[in-house]
Amino acid sequence: MTSTDPQLIVGVWFAGVSVLLPLVLGLGALVRPLRRLAVALAPVAALPALVTALSGRADWVVDLPWLLVGARVGLDLTGRVYLLLGAVTFTLAAVAARFDAVVERGGASRFLAFFLLSAAGTFGLAFAEDAVTFYVSFALMSFPAYGLVVFDRQPASVRAGRAYIAFVVVGEVLLVSGLFIAVWAAGGTNLELLPERIFRSRTSLVSVPLILVAFAMKAGAVPLHVWLPPSYSQAPTPASAALAGAMSKAGVLGWLRFLPLGEISLPFWGLVMLAAGLLAAFYGVVVGLTQRAPKPALAYSSVSQMGFITSAVGLGLLAPSAWPVLLVAVLVYLLHHGLAKGALFLGTGLAGDIGRGRSRKAAVVLLVGLGLCGLALAGAPLTSGALAKVLIKGGFAATGMPSAASVITLLSLAAVGTTLLIARFLALVWN
Repeated sequence: MTSTDPQLIVGVWFAGVSVLLPLVLGLGALVRPLRRLAVALAPVAALPALVTALSGRADWVVDLPWLLVGARVGLDLTGRVYLLLGAVTFTLAAVAARFDAVVERGGASRFLAFFLLSAAGTFGLAFAEDAVTFYVSFALMSFPAYGLVVFDRQPASVRAGRAYIAFVVVGEVLLVSGLFIAVWAAGGTNLELLPERIFRSRTSLVSVPLILVAFAMKAGAVPLHVWLPPSYSQAPTPASAALAGAMSKAGVLGWLRFLPLGEISLPFWGLVMLAAGLLAAFYGVVVGLTQRAPKPALAYSSVSQMGFITSAVGLGLLAPSAWPVLLVAVLVYLLHHGLAKGALFLGTGLAGDIGRGRSRKAAVVLLVGLGLCGLALAGAPLTSGALAKVLIKGGFAATGMPSAASVITLLSLAAVGTTLLIARFLALVWN
């Protein structure tokens, strides 16, 4: 598209509104005269992002030399999928926040200030096409979420918040260090060119591990996942849905943006990510089955499910020729898991409200709904989870590697474990 193309101009304007509306409303929630308006408009804050994600098919990109140190923004298939996931998740979570007892007790305006600022950062990540814009959006998403984790100020929430903010700070230090070295070696911040230049540079021995580990922390990859279960468990339910549904996926988006997937084979890092993903797939199930409350069980389910995506990205580094197939699988799995997990967290909060109301009929209806979402997460036939897992396995088979069949078998066993974990979760919700 040219800079005068009407579709490009509309796309840039919608991108700006998608980020600025939640940003302005989040800041407005901190100002006493604007709090009531910000709270009232919070459920529609993500609608521009939703419209942008669903409208238009052509990829576009534009340079904005006046923004930051010279920004580059755009929207491709990967960004569109992440934007759609974030917009749906934050819209549903914002609606749920209006009826959440914990949010009401702690102050809706305070909750929405943190919530909307994180939403602005999340949407900014989808449009970022240069390293600086990506980092600024990543930080804007991550730091306000600390206020969501410690929102009710209970001792357990404060402890969870300490773990969360410690990993955020360490991750940000690693990321900015890795990006500084990578950008210096590559001679630019353009994400279209940066990944390949990073890995062909001598400095890759330093920048690559820093970037990989920083995004692995956000994705909750084992053994860097220790912040995730307590944070998901202690945050108010709408915040848990946003954290699990969209924000943790920013780590995967970082991998997709900064790794030379489909271009260069990196056997060592590919094997590391493949092994870490398989470990997470089983570890999350084993530990999740020992939990005694629904939200921690769901949190460990996320650890397990993110292992599937980590394995697929690792395989993409091992077999670049199979990446086109694997990319489709990763994006479908990302969208499927984010929406299903967000719905399960929101349903868990609703279950508490129904339980206090002692309505058995409503409880049964809700349990059926949660069961359907759980079946999709476990990959039951005719569900989005089944499609996602078939695509993941097809991507592994497309590599033609001798070990592909063994890996597919292991992932099938992990899927059986997910079914058991979802059954455990439903039992905990009923109890």
